[in-house]
Formats: sequence, structure tokens, C-alpha cells
Amino acid sequence: MIEVLVADDQAAVRAGLVLILRSAPGITVVGEAADGEQAVELARRLRPDVVLMDVRMPRLDGVAATRELAGVADVLVLTTFDVDEYVFGALRAGAAGFLLKDVDADRLVEAVRTVAAGEGVIAPQVTRRLIGAFADGAPARPGPPPDLAGLTPREREVFACLGEGLSNGQIAARLDMAETTTKTHVSRILGKLGLRSRVQAAIMAREALSGPPGPG
Repeated sequence: MIEVLVADDQAAVRAGLVLILRSAPGITVVGEAADGEQAVELARRLRPDVVLMDVRMPRLDGVAATRELAGVADVLVLTTFDVDEYVFGALRAGAAGFLLKDVDADRLVEAVRTVAAGEGVIAPQVTRRLIGAFADGAPARPGPPPDLAGLTPREREVFACLGEGLSNGQIAARLDMAETTTKTHVSRILGKLGLRSRVQAAIMAREALSGPPGPG
């Protein structure tokens, strides 16, 4: 059973999201939050698999709340606002996915399942712009890129698979190891590289594999 916490400051929207999720097989809503602070508090106490997080909320916005929940739960950001600031901010904060609120019910449920399975989800409307912005260096992190030399050979293989967008199950099958072992490798990779989510790792892996530093 996938346990979900729904965080949105609009009661009607929150109720609609809860209704959609509770009607989906294998998903249960374990809590609701009306602001970012409450979302962080409930997530730390309830330990849900996924937090469905609005961006613009009182007391603590969704991006800041997502940052607080790194290592606690996977966060799927759901917002009305298709704004670069929110997209980049959410992903840098460690969100596992980013969707717009005009998403239909089936797609929302699918996204929750995908994130719970250890994969990333980004709304099709923003994917091309996001890739372009990262390619142009718009949201680049300050300072030199993390040193990949700290990764073991096996972790480098897993890292490359993340860059291909593979799920934990797919990585385990490709590298012939248990899925639990894959999860351990992913966690260690994130820790060594100072990353908050597999989405960040996938972006870094793509950059490293497509443009490795060369002479001259």
C-alpha cells in the first residue's frame, strides 16, 4: 500500500486530491496539511511514501518544505504555476517530480505510483524547457561539480543507469542485483554527491556522460 500525505492550502483542492487518491487501488491518504510547516511536521511523524506538495502555501512554501523533507519522503510537487523559478526550485530542493494541477486523475495516480517506485516525474509541458535550461547552465549549482571519483565502480554503473532514467527495478535487472541493493547504491550516490533526489542525480549523470571534461 502506497501511503500519501496531501499538502495544499486550498481546502477544496485538497479534498479533490484526497478523493482521487483514495479511489485508486493500492493508495491510501494518511494525512492532510494546509501549509508547509504542517506538511513537514506530519511527514516526519507519519513517514508517508509520497508527499503531494503544493508550492504556494502560507508559513512555509512548498519548495522550502521539500528541502526540509530530504531523506524523509519522496515529494511530488503539484502546482498551478508553470514558472521556471518553481520548477528549478522544487527540483533543486529534492523533489522527485513536478506536475501541474491541470493533470487528469489517471495521470496523477500514475505519477504517485511512479514516484513511490523510486522514479522521477516531470510534467510534459515543462520538460523541454527544463532540459534546455539545464543545458544552458541556467540552474547550475555554484562552484565546481562534485568529484565522481568518490564513487565505487558499481556506484558508477548505477549512476549511469540513473542518467538513462531507469527505475530501481530496471537498474537491478540490468546489473543483475537485488532491488534493495540498488536502493542502497542510489542512497550512497546521493550522499556522496551531495544531492537530494534521483532526479538531480539523473540530470548530473546526463551532463557527465554527454559532456565529460576533455583536453583543451
